[in-house]
Amino acid sequence: MVFEGFGTVAGGSSHYDFLFAGGGLASGLTAYRLRQLFPDARIAIADAGQRLGGNHTWSFHTTDASLEQLEWMAPFISYEWAAQSVAFPKRRRTLPTGYRSVTAERFAEVLSRQSGIDIITGQPVMSATPDALVLRNNQSLHGQIVFDGRGPMATPDMSLGFQKFLGLEIEFEEPHGLEAPIIMDATVPQTDGYRFVYVLPFTETTALIEDTYYADGYQLPREALRDEIMAYAARKGWRVKSVLREEDGILPIVLDGDIDAYWQRLEGAPAPIGLRAGLFHPITGYSMAEAIALADHIANAIAQTPKVQTADMSRVIEAHAKSRWKQHSFYRMLNRMLFRAAEPQQRYIVLQRFYGLPIPLINRFYAGQNNWADRFRILAGKPPVPIGAAIKALPANKTGQMVEEGLLG
Repeated sequence: MVFEGFGTVAGGSSHYDFLFAGGGLASGLTAYRLRQLFPDARIAIADAGQRLGGNHTWSFHTTDASLEQLEWMAPFISYEWAAQSVAFPKRRRTLPTGYRSVTAERFAEVLSRQSGIDIITGQPVMSATPDALVLRNNQSLHGQIVFDGRGPMATPDMSLGFQKFLGLEIEFEEPHGLEAPIIMDATVPQTDGYRFVYVLPFTETTALIEDTYYADGYQLPREALRDEIMAYAARKGWRVKSVLREEDGILPIVLDGDIDAYWQRLEGAPAPIGLRAGLFHPITGYSMAEAIALADHIANAIAQTPKVQTADMSRVIEAHAKSRWKQHSFYRMLNRMLFRAAEPQQRYIVLQRFYGLPIPLINRFYAGQNNWADRFRILAGKPPVPIGAAIKALPANKTGQMVEEGLLG
């Protein structure tokens, strides 16, 4: 049930078993999974926007999730493909790995159909405690477990690079001819760090084209990026009929940090989920696979201890997030090599080399599950960056500073 602008909660009650601040990916998937496993639970999601999910497209490789997870996620899938391709100046390759996307429109539609989940839109959360949310209209909502899924928290405890992008969903005059996504086209001029174009062919005549950068700064020159996308389409021979919508994003890429200090700042707060819990792919910044896994982890923890409270759930999520942090140390090292050792215009060489590796290794990479043999294979041979710079980039700086200017608040 959706309450636009929020009047009264269904049945006049403002007490819930599970209460979510923010209606993004982690909140929506966790609420949905809890509803599946606990059909009598009372659940509410409060979001500042007019629709859950905002204006985003989330994508993931089918090898990022288990078969069971793919099954329960199925209603959210807007588009799926059996393969994907990449292009670099000295390498082109098609990978027979499935790829799936979820649009914000489908995301909101699926959640709005779920009985027992109250969706409150147009009401920013003004304050959040472990047992309540206060909305802009001063309405208080109470919960046995309160989750905070409002995005990453500004902190001095992490050193970051950024993956930033602007995308246009375009309708073309004629079919574009693509049968699978182009997840990286790095044949474009390399400016502002590692640059590539990402293309999702939605229908025969529509596609989402994103101009993407792995950059040291987070500035997003929107007008220039729109022009770059139009120029890319023209080079492909695609004649633009209309621009259907625009989306953009600035994703954190962690180089190093102090995970213990970060979680100390969250003490006494609602249970963090998603980006606020630091759960995203360390190299791509994408959060779908981590959000799916977290939804299952939370649901399983509650099934084992039904009377769990917010503080208990925070500890469960903290243990999970720290475990993932430890597992991702190798990827943070790769990030440091990419951002600190490679010259910005030469960063594409790192990815060009990587995409020559075996497909199962690449799939495990995106799932964040590379084994020791994979890691040796990734690092073996002549480094694609200067050896001296690579060695200097390896040590982690535990006191690294992130850009604070309100970006991640």
